Amino acid sequence: MMQTVELPIWLFVLILLFAVVTFASHFLFPSVRWFFRRRMERVVKRVNERLERPIEPFKLARRYDMIQRLIYDPEVSQAIADHAKRNGVPENVAFEQARRYAREIVPSFSATAYFGFAIRIARGLSNALYRVRLGYHDGAGLSGLDKDATVVFVINHRSNMDYVLVTYLAAERSALAYAVGEWARVWPLSRLIKAMGAYFIRRKSRGDLYRRVLARYVHLATQAGVTQAMFPEGGLSLDGKLAKPKLGLLKYIADGYQEGGRDVLFVPVALNYDRVLEDRILMEANASGTRRFRARISVIAGFFMKQIWLRMTGRFHRFGYAAVSFGRPVSLRAHAETLGVPDAEHLADELMERIAEVVPVVPVPLLASVMLEQPVVLKSELAVLMQGLIARMNTAYVHMPRDDLGYAAEIALKHLCERRILRVEGDKVLADEDQRPALTYYANSIVHLIK
Repeated sequence: MMQTVELPIWLFVLILLFAVVTFASHFLFPSVRWFFRRRMERVVKRVNERLERPIEPFKLARRYDMIQRLIYDPEVSQAIADHAKRNGVPENVAFEQARRYAREIVPSFSATAYFGFAIRIARGLSNALYRVRLGYHDGAGLSGLDKDATVVFVINHRSNMDYVLVTYLAAERSALAYAVGEWARVWPLSRLIKAMGAYFIRRKSRGDLYRRVLARYVHLATQAGVTQAMFPEGGLSLDGKLAKPKLGLLKYIADGYQEGGRDVLFVPVALNYDRVLEDRILMEANASGTRRFRARISVIAGFFMKQIWLRMTGRFHRFGYAAVSFGRPVSLRAHAETLGVPDAEHLADELMERIAEVVPVVPVPLLASVMLEQPVVLKSELAVLMQGLIARMNTAYVHMPRDDLGYAAEIALKHLCERRILRVEGDKVLADEDQRPALTYYANSIVHLIK
């Protein structure tokens, strides 16, 4: 019993390693997980006390558990069997493919990440770049939404700042679950976005198995009451106009609706900017007829370094106004009762109409519209011409800085001249022909409001 046993050094190290791993997996890791779980529960409890719509248990479930629930769901199991039969592969191969899709889609929401720093970053970045203004919104109506219903914010897509701006403005209502595209799957950005509760979608995937796994996840999240945000246009507007809606996620939600089940309330959200950060990239893509954006990391980093330098030297000016309006909600239950069954195409058109109704009118698009109609204008006449344009809008929510149209004309002209889209010669304001695409891009954001 007490005899000395000699072991090779490599075997001793191997035994020691196994001992450390066993101790960690059975004692250390569970304790660490328990500590962080308790901490997260306290954070969630504190956050839920101030939110209008508390964070749903579905969103707080462990990611591993959600993946297991999704891939063993009866509808997904049937999709796996159908895929295996259709493609002549073993079911275990199809199952592993479905598991990969589920791991790609399912987020790993962290209340600490979302409310600890994401909201602060969103607020700081929004106010650092823009003068943020809230346009039309029915505060009492939004606060009075059915607490048992699932709320889905449906947003027009002007810029990647949309995510930041809406997250900031909805911070007191709930934690939003975004559907994000392939652009956000780059590490380490992907880990951060998943921690904020977003889920990835392959916009160009044509595989039936992938679509059915995604549809089931969206259905489960909607059924569980997860507050969501989506962009029905599917991508950024290349020409500044509201684009035709793509059914995608709206169809998944509509098809999953069950009579007598949880209602879904779609809240239209309209955004507009005095300056879209990616405007030149989008205009170039529109001119080339392709959605292949040539935005290099070096260009983006250079842009932000320039803004930091301007701020340090006291020459930084914010990019004008960013305005957000909330339209009249659409109830999926009322929609289904009116039509007999949910109709995703009809629903999408109605939502885009309601978004169009409340698109905010901010100074730069208004001045751009004036200069498109008259390429040469007397500087003293700008305010009058802008007022004439407003008079041609039947229902428009115009953000008027200081309630002074002359001041609005002045700051809009300043922004467009700084970017060399317009120029002033004496008492005249001129627009060069080669800058017409830029004027058109900004004017298009409100063109549907002008009669």
